[in-house]
Amino acid sequence: MTETETNTYDVVVLGAGPVGENVADRTRAAGLTTAVVESELVGGECSYWACMPSKALLRPVIARADARRVPGLSQAVQGPLDASAVLAHRDYYTSNWTDDGQVGWLDSIGADLHRGHGRLTGPRTVTVTGPDGTERVLTARHAVAVCTGSRAALPGLPGLDAVKPWTSREATSAKTVPGRLIVVGGGVVATEMATVWQALGSRVTLLVRGKGLLPRMEPFAGELIAEALTEAGADVRTGTSVESVTRENGTVVAVTDGGDRVEADEILFATGRAPRTDDIGLETIGLDPGSWLPVDDSLRVTGHDWLYAVGDVNHRALLTHQGKYQARIAGAAIAARAAGEDLAAQPWGAHAATADHAAVPQVVFTDPEAAAVGLSLAEAEQAGHRVKAVDVDLSSVAGAGLYADGYKGRARMVVDVEDEILRGVTLVGPGVGELIHSATIAVAGQVPIGRLWHAVPSYPTISEVWLRLLEAYRDS
Repeated sequence: MTETETNTYDVVVLGAGPVGENVADRTRAAGLTTAVVESELVGGECSYWACMPSKALLRPVIARADARRVPGLSQAVQGPLDASAVLAHRDYYTSNWTDDGQVGWLDSIGADLHRGHGRLTGPRTVTVTGPDGTERVLTARHAVAVCTGSRAALPGLPGLDAVKPWTSREATSAKTVPGRLIVVGGGVVATEMATVWQALGSRVTLLVRGKGLLPRMEPFAGELIAEALTEAGADVRTGTSVESVTRENGTVVAVTDGGDRVEADEILFATGRAPRTDDIGLETIGLDPGSWLPVDDSLRVTGHDWLYAVGDVNHRALLTHQGKYQARIAGAAIAARAAGEDLAAQPWGAHAATADHAAVPQVVFTDPEAAAVGLSLAEAEQAGHRVKAVDVDLSSVAGAGLYADGYKGRARMVVDVEDEILRGVTLVGPGVGELIHSATIAVAGQVPIGRLWHAVPSYPTISEVWLRLLEAYRDS
């Protein structure tokens, strides 16, 4: 066996998904030598099994749905989607699950890529076991950033492994359309994948343990999406738990707590996420393997002045764009500390990920789309804010009627009545995903209601809902 090679860097990044890439980008921009360790594909979950493939699958579905609501066009798009073309479009956006382009980008910023499984083997030390079994030790002068993300969490049902269930990975990378699909769950993955596969020709049964879909959003968001999925042909069952799953002669059989027997060709469990920290050596530094890693607002792990946990692993906001935001903050904080500079750690400062608490945006790319930022009404009240919710029917906006015949949608603005700023905004309806950034700016910028009156929406756009919301608040 060859002698283990040792390399020293300023920063070592565990995980080369979007989060790890952005940490490396910021530390390299600050002149710090940086190593990136990756056991799978550079680009991570988002690029190959989540954001990019799912949205590539959803785009034709949403475009057809929008076209069907436009006079003069609707009759031309009544036929089925070309499933083969949709899947090929998805394959293109995953680069057919090759990472040459992203490896080239890492090279371009001067970061060193180490392929293999990385494990912490002590403070500031990562040992990488390569695909051929050789080991390389990486030591960090300043910081190690854990950016290993999360994985699908499966329930502890007896015999589930033998069923070979889909997780989000299989749902976004499947090569053929199943005739029947059971989707277990009611969150973002469940609703988006139910939308995709129903539109591509599957008969979808959605089994939801809770009272409704999208439980972290305002209740009306899940209600409108459940209504649309049902109209599209899906069987949506709320208040339903799966008690057992078997595969009999190739057919999946799920038995619910009500005794119903549901059959399908495949079953997707979209029932939560777990951190990818079970085999990265946390025990060598006094932390529990498989745990989420608590951090401060500079993304530094509690009790470890050299260790950072960025993205899903810290459980603050399990969204790619929020992880990339954290990475920019963490990279800047690592660079400042390495240079011996004071941190701008005050809320909304350059080294504080304040948006994680107050202004997290999210879009659910279903039909209709659901988009939200900040706190829901219930969350704002639980946080102790004195708030008022203002609702507007989106169909009352001229731009919505022009966008689609029979437009259905709703908007809510949660206003802090003491400070007269927005604590949260939720929009549901076709095309609202592109409206959420204006709401994000208003929430993150803590723009006073009085100033928002001077942000004049263009006519006739769906953005005129902002004027309707302000008028409703004024008249309430």
